[in-house]
Amino acid sequence: MKKIVVTGGAGFIGSAVARQFIAKTDVNVINVDKLTYAGNLDSLPGLMNHPRHVFEQVDICDAKEVARVFAQHQPDGVMHLAAESHVDRSIDGPAAFIETNILGTYTLLDGARAYWSGLPQVRKDGFRFHHISTDEVYGSLGETGFFTEETAYAPNSPYSASKASSDHLVRAWNHTYGMPVVTTNCSNNYGPYHFPEKLIPLMILNALEGKPLPIYGKGDNVRDWLYVDDHASALRLVLDQGKPGETYNIGGHNERTNLQVVNGICALLDELAPRGEGSYATQLTYVKDRPGHDKRYAIDAGKIERELGWKPQETFESGLRKTVQWYLDNRDWCEQVQSDKYRRERLGALN
Repeated sequence: MKKIVVTGGAGFIGSAVARQFIAKTDVNVINVDKLTYAGNLDSLPGLMNHPRHVFEQVDICDAKEVARVFAQHQPDGVMHLAAESHVDRSIDGPAAFIETNILGTYTLLDGARAYWSGLPQVRKDGFRFHHISTDEVYGSLGETGFFTEETAYAPNSPYSASKASSDHLVRAWNHTYGMPVVTTNCSNNYGPYHFPEKLIPLMILNALEGKPLPIYGKGDNVRDWLYVDDHASALRLVLDQGKPGETYNIGGHNERTNLQVVNGICALLDELAPRGEGSYATQLTYVKDRPGHDKRYAIDAGKIERELGWKPQETFESGLRKTVQWYLDNRDWCEQVQSDKYRRERLGALN
């Protein structure tokens, strides 16, 4: 049975990957997470005592601990999801993004290369380092067009710049050292276990508590939305069948403005958790825009469909309904993961 290191495996996307591996495969998961504010063991229900899941609380910037994980567990591959990921936080404090996303990726690559170099040839050939990145590295689109795997990088935020840097490091480790890597760049994820600083869970929880629903600018910025379980299935497929040295864009084919997303949330809450004083949409409020807010992201996911046969299973409507219902059913999780770490205050405003 394969052993796969999943970094950031207690985070939003990483925990979805870990849960799928355990539920749908016979893979052994070595879950590596520093447990920052956005990493929570509560996102791994039933896994902490599972015989095919091992948790390691390790900072990927710690070279000695990274080397120990490789030596002790002898994995067949790495799925690298550990990252600081919130654009607004990167505006307020870019240093953590430089450290984790760039230095951490370098440290992990260096440890992986040392381990990979010492493997027998058959295991060396089968090893994969899968780097999970974002469409934000490509910059901002106008009203038309799509990001492809050939789109030039033009990151505009400290977050996206740090992820672009990590992408380039991974590419260099393949080109220079021959280490078998694959990279994926995904669109905006949403779904269960999403930390409440991000748009969709933030709006759901604020709505339920009668708080304002802050819309940046005019609410006309566009994102392509990808349900997290669809993304996790794509990531597992790329790890298994992706060609070393290749990049695959993963998108949901679900472009929506931020205002459309929030109105969709309000409509679902009006149906699933109606309140006496009218629609939740009355809580919408427009606030000063995010500094340097990219206008539009949209992914052409044709390559992964043509070459690997992947397509998303959820529409935005079906995925958003599942997401809203999950947050209605899991208010305890939301309160637990926030605790004293974050109380849904505005971040990245440069006041």
